[in-house]
Amino acid sequence: MLSAATLGKPCIIRYSRILSNCIKKNGTMSYLDNIRTFVRVYELGSMSAAGRDLRISPAVTSARISQLEDYLGVRLFQRTTRNLTATEQGKAYYSGAVTILETVDAAEAKVMHLTEVPRGSLFIAAPLGAGRRLVAPKVPDFLAEYPEMSIRMRLTDRSVDLTTEGLDLAFFLGQPEDSNLRIRKITDCQRVLCASPDYVARQGMPKSGADLVSGTHACLNLRYPGAAEFQWMLDTPEGPRRYAVSGRYECDDGDVLTDWALTGQGIALKPVFEVAEHICEGRLIPVATQTPPVPVQMACLYTHRRHQDPKTRLFMDFMTENMARSIREAEARVAKMVSRP
Repeated sequence: MLSAATLGKPCIIRYSRILSNCIKKNGTMSYLDNIRTFVRVYELGSMSAAGRDLRISPAVTSARISQLEDYLGVRLFQRTTRNLTATEQGKAYYSGAVTILETVDAAEAKVMHLTEVPRGSLFIAAPLGAGRRLVAPKVPDFLAEYPEMSIRMRLTDRSVDLTTEGLDLAFFLGQPEDSNLRIRKITDCQRVLCASPDYVARQGMPKSGADLVSGTHACLNLRYPGAAEFQWMLDTPEGPRRYAVSGRYECDDGDVLTDWALTGQGIALKPVFEVAEHICEGRLIPVATQTPPVPVQMACLYTHRRHQDPKTRLFMDFMTENMARSIREAEARVAKMVSRP
């Protein structure tokens, strides 16, 4: 039997008390379903989108939220005919609700791990930069822990279709287009505009996004069907703003853009973890620092399955922890380097 000590999660105790109270009141386990529904409505910002994601009707989605609000005695969302926004109580409840679900999922994963040795193969996809620097280096460690498993990786900066390509999961940067898939956020990635010292000496140091579109600077664009990175979202004093940058260099491989930046061909927009080593060693330097890029989420995309394959969850759990740590460490190194006088 798994105990709170075994799981190492204090919130198990809190969850058990809450769930126990709910069972006494309702005689069911519906409270957990209501929490899952609340989290998806909060994350997707729509009752209908959450219903599609959870494979339930809009009526059931609305009923679950109403039941949860009745149980808590507060309103979690403000509803109008056009908009749905979380209340202050809803915002406060979200983080705890996510913790409850993650704890339950972790408990289930432990049970599965104890009752069956994971075996078989996983087909995963990742962006080139993240795959090479964050995922691939940790695959040997994962396979050493689970010797009955094998991993097949596909690295691409293009969008992937999990269903048609037979993928078990895909790591990505940004926002996915398919709302029917499940998302597990890993972390928010800091990004940087960077160029080589030779480029800056030749073309001058751009101070902001306005300089990038003035016609004096060359921007290196990640371009493939459906890509929007040629419109760079930068953080200005007035808020986030898109800049329609241009340049003669385009590629669907982010690492090629880094190579071009290193040889002085232009300015690249890159996740910090991809260019941390180059910045720390002075081969690339941050530019247009008055309007830094807006951070982008790193997340994992997987298909909706009520009873998910245990090995898929094991791999996600393993990689999520390791990737988040690697990203934070890279960003800390760059922040320390940039802050030096």
